[in-house]
Amino acid sequence: AEFTIKHLKRSPDVVFSSEDYGPEYARLMGARHVMIDQQRQRFPISGTAIRSKPLENLDVLAPCVRGYFVKRVVLIGAESTGKTTLAAHLAEYYKTCWVPEYGREHWEQKVQGFTLNDPSLSWTREEFYHIACEQQRRENELARIANRVLICDTNAFATGTWYERYERKRDAEIDDVGRTDRVDLYFLTAPDVPFVQDGFRDGEHIRDWMHDRFKEQLSAGAIKFFELTGTYAERKKNAILEINRIIR
Repeated sequence: AEFTIKHLKRSPDVVFSSEDYGPEYARLMGARHVMIDQQRQRFPISGTAIRSKPLENLDVLAPCVRGYFVKRVVLIGAESTGKTTLAAHLAEYYKTCWVPEYGREHWEQKVQGFTLNDPSLSWTREEFYHIACEQQRRENELARIANRVLICDTNAFATGTWYERYERKRDAEIDDVGRTDRVDLYFLTAPDVPFVQDGFRDGEHIRDWMHDRFKEQLSAGAIKFFELTGTYAERKKNAILEINRIIR
């Protein structure tokens, strides 16, 4: 009661609670008490139960709070290493949603109607910054409705490394966006599967450099990550094992 008055800088007029201690708590502040659903019949849950097992009680949390507790798993890696397919499969397995790679969507829109006779298109620094911000915005939005875990096909942190790949340097503003990302587990997909050119990818020659650069950054930052190697089936199996460790 003393702490509440100090924090509010005044005594409250009314206290609403579902607790046995509610009336005395209100009396000590000179406030009126209103008991709400003390038997927990309308909402059979308690704050203590939610805090101890938030992922099992997501249905009673407001979207913004739900988004805070949902675990975020991010797949990063070089081109044609199975990130997108695996992200979709993992989301299906956990009956949750996943965040596609916005950078690819942006590029496909950019080259729409483009012909080989047109001048070559290139990336701009502003585009990378926009991609990083939009990727993060979509991630935060979907975390509000995800089921226990949100699967992300890349994130703003990875966008900074793609900028480095094209410009041969880092960008502080893009990296700042990446640093605000919340990640509970990274999966780094190894380039040990066949490369498939879909018309949009840089090429197989850059895969090893991208993989090594991502691994170097994750290791240097002491960020929890698990490297996925082998067949696609093996990758999915190992990914599920690792995700289960953080949601149970």
